[in-house]
Amino acid sequence: MAMASPANKKKPKSNQTPESQFSYNLNFYSKSKDLHSAISLYDTAISQNTRLNQHNFNTLLYLCSISLNEPSTKDLSLQYGFRVFDHMVSNGIKPNEASITAVARLAAAKGDGDYAFDLVKNIGVYNELPRLRTYDPALFCYCENLEGDKAYEVEEHMGRMGVGLEEGEIAALLKVSVETRREDRVYGYLQKLRKMVRCVREETAKVIEHWFGIFEGNGVELDVGLVREAVSRNGGGWHGLGWIGKEKWVVRRGSVNAGGKCCCCGEQLVSVDIDDDETERFAESVAGLAMEREVKANFSEFQNWLEKHANYEAIMDGANIGLYQQNFAEGGFSISQVVDVHLN
Repeated sequence: MAMASPANKKKPKSNQTPESQFSYNLNFYSKSKDLHSAISLYDTAISQNTRLNQHNFNTLLYLCSISLNEPSTKDLSLQYGFRVFDHMVSNGIKPNEASITAVARLAAAKGDGDYAFDLVKNIGVYNELPRLRTYDPALFCYCENLEGDKAYEVEEHMGRMGVGLEEGEIAALLKVSVETRREDRVYGYLQKLRKMVRCVREETAKVIEHWFGIFEGNGVELDVGLVREAVSRNGGGWHGLGWIGKEKWVVRRGSVNAGGKCCCCGEQLVSVDIDDDETERFAESVAGLAMEREVKANFSEFQNWLEKHANYEAIMDGANIGLYQQNFAEGGFSISQVVDVHLN
């Protein structure tokens, strides 16, 4: 990597302190992604006892972490990255989430997923909260090393911290589950993809194809009635019963036409509703909003009435029906519209 030429830098203001001069030069090297010059600058600052602040340390850590993919700078990144972090902590400067993420990436580059995960688990010591990018180094490191149980532990920790998975993380967990033949986990991650990802990437599709190419179905015998009931309970999109049927899978790629018909198998796609659990959460959310905003209407009494009259399948909102399409000069509450809906 070529070192930045001092001639290309703007001249700093005169009478700068050593700290401000260091920050100025470091920011320049950071923008040009010049790790070698930044490290040289850092060594000089240490020899001159220049005081560094959190931003300075984070800039150095960031430069080290983004230089890991270059063979010419990887060793230097690892050598100085941990040294900078230790220097930061020993000087009593609190690392933030960005600091932890950068060092976690360095640890993962060494293949040390445990160190990367420990950083995340202990981030609360610095009164910081982890983000998805903070977990990624440990998660991907474990997955690449086929350490499935440790990868699942990272996922569980993410869940407890309220950090959700995205396609890249699900695909990595799916791949390690495929490679270690964890059938239950594979099924679970396939369902997460179904719920969370509208269209998978090519890399994810290859993992899915690989699984169905090597996996021979050994599930329970097909019970059409049981499957139909489960599909209905889950909104019409899937049964959630696990692997059903035996023998090998037939794996083919297909496309769906504008009418929702699969051009490969000829099946017609159907609309999927929310499942029972999602319906319950939605109802609780609506009820909470209603009781918060409509105190005088006493929504809880209405809920009790509905429970006592559970035989009703639908409740008509007379006010909305009567005022439907009545927003014109002569419009008003239409009793006839309410009667029409009631009779029909």
